[in-house]
Amino acid sequence: MSITVGQIGLGVLGSAMAPNIMKSGFSLIGYDVRSDAVADLAGGGMVAGKDPRDVAAKSDMVITCLPSAASLMEVAGAIAGAGQEGQIVLETSTLAVADKEAGRDIIEAAGGRMLDCPVSGNRILAVKKQLTAFASGDEAAYGEAEAVINGFASRVFYVGEFGAGMKMKFCANILNLVHNSVAAEVMVLGMKSGLDPKMMHQVISGSGSSSSMFETRGAMMAHNNYVHEGMNFSIPLKDARFISEHAAGLYAPIPIYQAALQPYYAAVAQGHMDEDASAVCAAMERAANCERPANEKSENVF
Repeated sequence: MSITVGQIGLGVLGSAMAPNIMKSGFSLIGYDVRSDAVADLAGGGMVAGKDPRDVAAKSDMVITCLPSAASLMEVAGAIAGAGQEGQIVLETSTLAVADKEAGRDIIEAAGGRMLDCPVSGNRILAVKKQLTAFASGDEAAYGEAEAVINGFASRVFYVGEFGAGMKMKFCANILNLVHNSVAAEVMVLGMKSGLDPKMMHQVISGSGSSSSMFETRGAMMAHNNYVHEGMNFSIPLKDARFISEHAAGLYAPIPIYQAALQPYYAAVAQGHMDEDASAVCAAMERAANCERPANEKSENVF
């Protein structure tokens, strides 16, 4: 039986997930507040939804990928209003657990089912279908939704009761941010030592010292080009508030993460907000007094 998937939220990550859902054999109907994002994907085979309620009404299963708790509350209300009894909603956003629980309550009150299913990875990995999904909530609903989740993620895990997905995502995001900052630190140290950054990236990638962040974002650092991916600083800095509050509520110290955040603030202060977060390298270059000229930017990073 063919499944029609609805996707609400076609931003940096959502727009990279959508093509893989279609390539996996699912029909897709999508909506975003930005009409240009909808038009771009409609050109690739996605059906354009009129609004969130229209998407939910025409879908067997819905994926939400949203920027804020307020957006989730609004969309949850629209999905509930579509009246699709038993419909599964895969909530993939990065938000506070309490906000996801509030969205779930709205969906469930209308007879729907919501899974907390955030993903780990950036836009580069999403395009390559190399995301990792952390699904949590009703296990029977997860069993029904697993094939769809496999449509946009290469590694899929059921991690427990509702909210466990976000708790796992917080842990993964700490590693992502720390790995990104330390990759920049290494690149700057190497350049100041006289090493070629592209050679460094080639030598370290694939070794025991490497990481996914070094291999993806490190490539952008090596080429001095921070415009390819599009996952700007607003996203990790938004997530940092949720992570810091979650850890503080548990009295769990996260000093390495907090230290790794500092180059992010410096990068934003230096004007890199709208560039990819790998531009922490540029901020560290300035701190080390070894900035590369803008005209040394290399094209075709990937």
